[in-house]
Amino acid sequence: VILGGYQVGAYGDLANWDTGREDPIPAVGGAMDLVAGARRIFVMMQHVDRDGRPKIVPECTYPLTGKAVVDRIYSALAIIDITPDGLRVRAMVRGLDFAMLQARTAVDLKLDDAWIELAP
Repeated sequence: VILGGYQVGAYGDLANWDTGREDPIPAVGGAMDLVAGARRIFVMMQHVDRDGRPKIVPECTYPLTGKAVVDRIYSALAIIDITPDGLRVRAMVRGLDFAMLQARTAVDLKLDDAWIELAP
C-alpha cells in the first residue's frame, strides 16, 4: 500500500489523517483499514512541513493511523527504510549530503553502504 503521511515515527508509526489544526476537517478514510491489512506500507511525503519542521520524528504528535506499520518512506529528499536497527537511508537526491539530510530529520539515520544518488 502506498499512502501519504503527515508524520512517520522512528518505529514506523504513521499519522496521515489529521494534523490537529482547527481549520481543516480531519480526513478519516480507509487508511486505517489499509494499514491493518497490508503486507508492506510505503509512505510518500515531504521531508519537512511548511514551517521547516521534520516530518520524520521520534514519536508522532498527530493522531495515529497505525502503529509500527511503515516499511519505507519516500520523501522529497530521500528513500528511507524502517528496519529493526533503525532508519536506513537507501537513496538521497543529488546535491544533498548525509549531514544535511540528518539536520532535516528528527531521528538518527544510518546511511546504507549501497546507497544511491537520485536525480533531483
